[in-house]
Amino acid sequence: MEIDLVYLWVNGNDPVWQAKHDAYTGRVKSAVDINCKGRYADNEELRYSLRSVEMNAPWVRHIYIVTDNQVPAWLDTSSPKVSIVDHRDILPAECLPCFNSVIIEYFIYRIPGLAEHFLYANDDTFINRPITEADFFSADGLPIVRLRRKRFRRLRWFWKTYVCRKPLSNYRATVALAAQLVNRKYGKYYNAMPHHCMDAYLKSDYRHVIEEVMRDEVRANLKNHIRSERDIQRVVFSYILLAEKRGQLRYVGESESINVAIHRRSKYELLDTCRPLFFCLNDSESAGDDDRATAKALMEKRFPRKSQYEK
Repeated sequence: MEIDLVYLWVNGNDPVWQAKHDAYTGRVKSAVDINCKGRYADNEELRYSLRSVEMNAPWVRHIYIVTDNQVPAWLDTSSPKVSIVDHRDILPAECLPCFNSVIIEYFIYRIPGLAEHFLYANDDTFINRPITEADFFSADGLPIVRLRRKRFRRLRWFWKTYVCRKPLSNYRATVALAAQLVNRKYGKYYNAMPHHCMDAYLKSDYRHVIEEVMRDEVRANLKNHIRSERDIQRVVFSYILLAEKRGQLRYVGESESINVAIHRRSKYELLDTCRPLFFCLNDSESAGDDDRATAKALMEKRFPRKSQYEK
């Protein structure tokens, strides 16, 4: 089984990119989660994520890095195992410019040459110990769908929204929309949450969801150039795969997948006590530059060996 890996990457520290971003969306405001510095800052997470892949998943066939007319300065683009894919190569014209990863994720199946079986990851996700193809795809080729069990999520969010009159965060709102969409189309409501790390897909399933099942919903959101509460979070693919029996569900805990907010440094110890397969170092509006420096030191400590993808 040939398996590729797709990343989204942006260097929000690049003044050219910043000028384009600010001209279109306004200046980044650190207190706003949909448009904060932490959403775009580059702390060289991708460099260390690639090191983790080479160390723990050397069987990955090819790596595609989706960017907005950018290339990491440290990346060896002559490597036969890595390709840069520009937004213009896969996104519809009306999406551009796009600063919304939710929308970009809809179209990664359009990457030329992408294998039928592929993995998708943000640049802040890491493979923490050796894994195999069987950790992502079953023997019959179906993707393993990793989710976090949340039995009463729908009830809790209903209580918060309609009884307490407190709006959901942008992220939770987009997950709720995904669940509502699948419920309308399939009569099944999934409470489980994304595990916020590396996921497995089939290209044909991805095309089926975007071009058939969600065609109208995708078209309605194409001009969401920055994150919006109308976005439909990527977990919708997982819910649809389960509803159509195209994937194998696996509920995960901290021994398999951990999401660490980098400003909560006490959580770093979980990487050693739980030894998860995957972890994410999540930047946000709550993080400062000192938190980013601490996170980078941690990445360097865990993945010190230069990979074949670096100059």
